[in-house]
Amino acid sequence: MAGIRVTKVDWQRSRNGAAHHTQEYPCPELVVRRGQSFSLTLELSRAPDCEETFIFMVETGPRASEALHTKAVFQTSELELGEGWTAAKEAQMESTLTVSLASPPNAVIGRYLLSIRLSSHRKHSNRRLGEFVLLFNPWCAEDDVFLASEEERREYVLNDSGIIFRGVEKHIRAQGWNYGQFEEDILNICLSILDRSPGHQNNPATDVSCRHDPIYVTRVISAMVNSNNDRGVVQGHWQGKYDGGTSPLHWRGSVAILQKWLKGRYKPVKYGQCWVFAGVMCTVLRCLGIATRVVSNFNSAHDTDQNLSVDKYVDSFGRTLEDLTEDSMWNFHVWNESWFARQDLGPSYNGWQVLDATPQEESEGVFRCGPASVTAIREGDVHLAHDGPFVFAEVNADYITWLWHEDESRERVYSNTKKIGRCISTKAVGSDSRVDITDLYKYPEGSRKERQVYSKAVKRLFSVKASGRRTWIRRAGGHCLWHDDLLEPTTKPSITGKFKLLEPPMLGHDLRLALCLANLTSRVQQVRVNLSGATILYTRKPVAEILHESHAVRLGRQEEKRIPITISYSKYKEDLTEDKKILLAAMCLVTKGEKLLVEKDITLEDFITIKRAHPGASGEGLSPV
Repeated sequence: MAGIRVTKVDWQRSRNGAAHHTQEYPCPELVVRRGQSFSLTLELSRAPDCEETFIFMVETGPRASEALHTKAVFQTSELELGEGWTAAKEAQMESTLTVSLASPPNAVIGRYLLSIRLSSHRKHSNRRLGEFVLLFNPWCAEDDVFLASEEERREYVLNDSGIIFRGVEKHIRAQGWNYGQFEEDILNICLSILDRSPGHQNNPATDVSCRHDPIYVTRVISAMVNSNNDRGVVQGHWQGKYDGGTSPLHWRGSVAILQKWLKGRYKPVKYGQCWVFAGVMCTVLRCLGIATRVVSNFNSAHDTDQNLSVDKYVDSFGRTLEDLTEDSMWNFHVWNESWFARQDLGPSYNGWQVLDATPQEESEGVFRCGPASVTAIREGDVHLAHDGPFVFAEVNADYITWLWHEDESRERVYSNTKKIGRCISTKAVGSDSRVDITDLYKYPEGSRKERQVYSKAVKRLFSVKASGRRTWIRRAGGHCLWHDDLLEPTTKPSITGKFKLLEPPMLGHDLRLALCLANLTSRVQQVRVNLSGATILYTRKPVAEILHESHAVRLGRQEEKRIPITISYSKYKEDLTEDKKILLAAMCLVTKGEKLLVEKDITLEDFITIKRAHPGASGEGLSPV
């Protein structure tokens, strides 16, 4: 009898694609998810007999081996048995055989080569059947990335468009973003990102063997989406002109960025800022099968020295002293959350994990951040992997203001310490509305529980008793200091202040507002008010000063007064950045030595004129762009 061989393979793309929720991928090869069976139909040269065996082999990556779990050899059986790869006969009609192959739920993800060996009466026939791509599987209960809700799987894995929130706390804007994970070449590009990583370049076989673990994969992607340590996807740029590239504000999706990176032979794409990095990483992780969403944090701390406080040094006009102030508070910052189990930490920390591709601080020598368990952040478990102190500070640092004197002494200024981590937002499941998820990151601001968690975090981080919440400062002139930043100044100032807009802040118009001061006492108060204003980036970094003036104010008993402020368009137009943001500050110096700092962030609006066209209408309307 002549040896048997495979003459044709039907990958059943339609059937398998529907079963694996992969029918949207336009790849020529089959795309399936791990931990779930898929079917093939083999046309044979003749009908097989009972003594003939079908042995399958799958391989991924260079130097594939069974020891590294990047290679598996298995033969058909009547049932799908075992913890590894399996093959089972589904149906046979003469010389046509349908088999069901299944990967384990912890299989390495990536592109595989499938081969078959047919053994018949001491005769062997080997054939490469072709390639297929294996992804993470949030529909599989045994997969670490399993997500129970079908509605959430459709939103966080299958939805190829979304909303990213930007702006300031009191004026949050929604921007549409095309993730496009099912667009042409995107899956291949996402796999290429893994292959271009330094870990793969240095030791490809070991790197591929680690791709069963979502912790490892997301950490690699977090580093590779920015270009700081490698030829990653996006090059960041925060100040000045965007010569030779695209302004971050002009991107509307990830597809053009990823395709440009590929066509440019992996040269970083210019330019990105936090929402661009987050949008691209959301595309990559959804494409690979990990449920991922984009999260925006307003008044987001950048704590450079990991002391869990943002220490801002100002002069007598409330202007930030850049040489002394290493920490910062961004108007907003955007990162990602991905859903998976933390086998390294235990089940209490399963669920949403923070990942951040914006290159802010190094993590183990590489610009990346996460995964950090959101639960660990909320509970103050900042000692757990990865990058807990940095993420905790982003949402829960205290904002401490210091007045720096000419004799190089400093003085604590009363200001709002609770402004960090506001309106933490993400797109709602199934709609474009904004959902506030601040309570997932921290207990109510200022509550006893929140203070206890903060104390716990400091204790974890510094191994000190946190009864007074002492934290370490590396500041002025390189000196190291302790300060008890739990303690407010002994008494609140005897005056209050607040900036109030008198007109909507419109680009191209003068800015009109007032500083409203109130005397809280029954005695007359003399107040020196030093006003300053600057155009800023969304990171709150000053660009140019546009206001500098002083006022002597007499406040009678319980009296309220307004100081009118006008900043002409001609004063700010040359120095306004694309962020269209202005920061105002008022340092209020009360006679008895009390000091109060009042700040306000303003975002100028673009307006267009719309003429009503319907019958009977007259006039024009203004609408924000």
